[in-house]
Parts: sequence; structure tokens; C-alpha cells
Amino acid sequence: MAVWDDLVGQERVVAELGAAARDADALVTAATAGQAPPEASKMTHAWLFTGPPGAGRVTAARAFAAALQCVSPDRALGGAPGCGFCDGCHTALLGTHADVSTVAAVGAQILVDDMRDTVRKSYTSPATGRWQVILVEDAERLNEKSANAVLKAVEEPAPRTVWLLCAPSVEDVLPTIRSRCRLLTLSTPAVDAVADMLVRRDGIEPDVAASAARATQGHIDRARRLATDPRARERRAAVLKVPLRVEDVGGCLKAAQELVDAAAEDSKQLAEEVDTKETDELKAALGAQSGGRMPRGTAGVMKDLEDKQKRRRTRSQRDSLDLALTELTGVYRDVLALQLGSRVALANTEIQDTLERLARSTSPESTLRRIEAIGACRIALDRNVAPLLAVEAMTMALRAG
Repeated sequence: MAVWDDLVGQERVVAELGAAARDADALVTAATAGQAPPEASKMTHAWLFTGPPGAGRVTAARAFAAALQCVSPDRALGGAPGCGFCDGCHTALLGTHADVSTVAAVGAQILVDDMRDTVRKSYTSPATGRWQVILVEDAERLNEKSANAVLKAVEEPAPRTVWLLCAPSVEDVLPTIRSRCRLLTLSTPAVDAVADMLVRRDGIEPDVAASAARATQGHIDRARRLATDPRARERRAAVLKVPLRVEDVGGCLKAAQELVDAAAEDSKQLAEEVDTKETDELKAALGAQSGGRMPRGTAGVMKDLEDKQKRRRTRSQRDSLDLALTELTGVYRDVLALQLGSRVALANTEIQDTLERLARSTSPESTLRRIEAIGACRIALDRNVAPLLAVEAMTMALRAG
């Protein structure tokens, strides 16, 4: 299984990254032998992966990191980098490789404190691998200070360091950073291709895989979760009922409360899985005594961890809400398609009766206003408006049409 197998419908991107990984090998070989580097290399020190949600930006970047660290014996015989089986590929894909550092937003932003150690590490030589790889999963969330730290590191990189930045679009990254990166744009994979991958890679039943891929419109991670997690299917079913529940003020407020509560429950479950482990590991590292007492001088470190966990819970709740709003947008998109007589395939065929009822009882103009109301709610959440207030305003706007 090559490292590129999870990149669905991205043949052009795979070809470009594969060529760059082969040229990266030549650069390392030349440097080791004290020779001049090849003149026309497809490898560069900084890459920017862009594309819509679900296209696989981070998956592509991590696959490229694995290909750069590949140590397969077949390489000596001309094999392509990125075998997927060697220790270099395996640890890079799992996120445990010593020379592959990953930075992701804990809260709404990536703070300069989150980047400081990583930027410092980018100036060091690889410890065990062939390249020092820095993967920034949410480059659009870099704030001014952290972005400036990254800019300096990208402007003056170490000889065998490569930066892999992921963002929805080039406009989400500082012009001074993106001008120093090679741009790779991924596209949303076809629904049929995602369904085929779920069957082939995850053993999902074809009907379930097709339904999940259609419902998520080619979003790979969401499709996999929907196909494998019963709780995700239950939450989605609840969201699909919202358009029929906003016929009166009481229904609007109740629907909003349930959406926010469901997102909070998601966040709580994630926190229970991660926070306890993090806290226990930090206490052990600081030398906690029996009975849970911490050594003197460690209160500040524990407080920093608590603040980080709080920011992560807030972001997790808002990400869960954003997913619900995306699914709600899909409902009204299907309604609009029916109203306009479009031949586009419906995403929510399991509630086609509801879609047809809404299409008959409303106008295309009111459907567009409802879609705009959902978009306004997403903007409000991004600006840190209290979730319940933002969602209540949205459900009232859905009722007004």
C-alpha cells in the first residue's frame, strides 16, 4: 500500500509530489557525496496545499512527508519513494517520526508560543530521517506573531528542512508566506470515488458507503465517520429534521438549544479521551507524588495545560456546530435544486419527501435567504459570538424565510 493510496481523485497532485520526492532523494545523495545539486529539481523547501474541506490537504502533505522519509530497500533498485511499509513511511504517517513535526490549531488560532519550539527545530539537521519536515495543518489559523515566525523560517530555511503548509485557499495565508511556497491545489473528489475507497480500504458495505459519500458530497473524513460511527448518523438525522421544527418560535429555540447541546457533548467526549491522558502524562513527567500532590513550582505548567485544553474544547464545540451547519446547508441546497429543476444529484435522498415538501411550500428566494442565514451564523461563530445566541438567531431567520 503506497502512501498515496488515500488521495482520492488527486492524480495530478500525486504525480507532482512523487516527482518532487524522487528529486529530493537526488538532493540528499548529492549533499552526502559532496556533489553539486541537480540543476532542474522539482523539490523545494516550502509547499502550500490548498483545496476545499474534505479534499485531503493534510492527507496529501503527510503522504509527501512519508515519501521524503521513505527508507525502503527497493529505492536502491529504482523504486518510487513512499512504499507505505518501511519504518520511515509508517512512523511519518502515524505522526511519530522524530523528524516530522506537526502543528495544528488548539483553539481558534495558532499562537506564537505553539510555533516557537517548532521554528527552532526547523533549523536543526534531521536526527534519523532524510529531511526535517514541518507540517502545519491549519496555516489559515496562524495569527500575526506566529505567521511572522513562520515567514522568517521559510525565508531562511535550513538545507534539509521542508515546510508543508495546509490551508483552504491561498488567500488564507499571508502573501509574503505564499510567495515563497510552491502551490498545490486539490479538488473535491467524486462521490463514486470516495464510496469506492470506503469499500476497498475500510470494508464498508457498498450501499452504506455510497450513502455516506453522497451525504457528505465527497468529503473523505466525514464520509468515513458517517459510515462507521452510529452516533454520527444519529446526529446527522437530528440536523436533517431542523427545517421542519422551525415553524414556531418555541420550535426555533428548542432546535437551537439541541444543536448547541449536541456540539457540547461531542466536545466533552473528545476531552474525556484526550485531556485525562495528557494530564496524567504531564504529572508523571513533572514527578507527581503519590496521592496526586505536585512538586513545587509546577502550578504554572499545569495551568498552561488547562488553558490549552479549554481552547481545544471551545474549538471542538464550534467545529461540531460548523459540521451541523454544513449539513443543514446541504438540505436547503437540495431544496433549491428541486425548486429550480436542476439535474444535480441530491445529497440527502433519505429525506426526499421532506425536501419535496419544503420545495413546494417555499420559494427559491426564501431558500436562498435561509442559506444566507446559515452562512451568517457560521461567520458569527468564527467571530466568537456565543454559540447559543448565534444559532438561535439562525433558527429564527430560518422560520422567517
